Amino acid sequence: MSSVSVVIPCYRYGHFLADCVRSVLDEQPGLDVRVLIIDDASPDDSAEVAAKLAASDPRIEVRVHAANKGHIATYNEGLLEWADGDYVVLLSADDRLVPGALVRAVALLDAHPEAGFCYGRPLRFRHGGPLPAARTRSTGSVVYPGHWWLERRFREGTGCITSPEVVVRTSLQRKVGGYDPRLPHAGDIEMWMRLAAHADVGYVRGADQAYYRVHGDNMSTTDFGGQLDDIRQRRAAFAAVLDKCGDRLPQADRLAALVDTRLARQALRRAYRAYDRGRTDVVPVDELVAFARECRPDAESLPEYRALRLRRRIGARTMPYLQPLVLSAVADRAREWLWWQSWKRRGL
Repeated sequence: MSSVSVVIPCYRYGHFLADCVRSVLDEQPGLDVRVLIIDDASPDDSAEVAAKLAASDPRIEVRVHAANKGHIATYNEGLLEWADGDYVVLLSADDRLVPGALVRAVALLDAHPEAGFCYGRPLRFRHGGPLPAARTRSTGSVVYPGHWWLERRFREGTGCITSPEVVVRTSLQRKVGGYDPRLPHAGDIEMWMRLAAHADVGYVRGADQAYYRVHGDNMSTTDFGGQLDDIRQRRAAFAAVLDKCGDRLPQADRLAALVDTRLARQALRRAYRAYDRGRTDVVPVDELVAFARECRPDAESLPEYRALRLRRRIGARTMPYLQPLVLSAVADRAREWLWWQSWKRRGL
């Protein structure tokens, strides 16, 4: 019987803990599962809630920090110091697994020792709303070559995983190490890519694998002012992968050029979309353009820069009214719709 170690970091999320733990221990039949709840010095009753859960089930352990260590140190404590099962899962206390998710993931990883981790489709749901209906019957699985999957990330300049849907081979997690404290907001993207540099990547088809709660406290939530921080952190994550795994990636220079081009285009698109939406007063347009030039000194040659130049000529006040007449604005709305549909259907 395969064993799974599930690390649940918690900070002020004690009111979610019971449901999160239930989804791990009561809805994954046929597996040897253990749970570690790490309370990072929560100021509420999270530690007491965790202790009560542990008292009711010997499969649950609890650690309580006397002082707040931050999410990265907490993650690494569980993943590298405690986890000893065949596989390991990092599951935020405000998320939960879909019934049978670990069973499906473990079956894939047991059958494909070349796969270092696997994931599937997450279901996002609004805090306070009901859980959406989940698909629990898999239609199969696929294993992608790790370097092929990794190149897809560099081409797109972003990740395709939220986090709770991932199951990692513990031996590989120990080999590549923990989360990078220099990347507090993009450490997860960097981690998945680092794993893929060392092993292949599995994907569970058909079934949903986890519930991801969307609310104002999510680590991934950014306002308009945070858009620049987000894109800078992503660039740092890609650079960290090349620094740590460059010896395993013979085309590292090409990958760096790919992601720099993608991120430059994303920054310029955010800048000109601020004109379309009448939000140049809150979106850091000039800083986004400067970042694009950092990535691509010839940023002015990119089509997104030409779109930005047109909008600057039209003006921030007039552009929202002329948006339906500007071809690139219409194309952007279509692109956003297609991206959203693709994101919902695929794990890539």
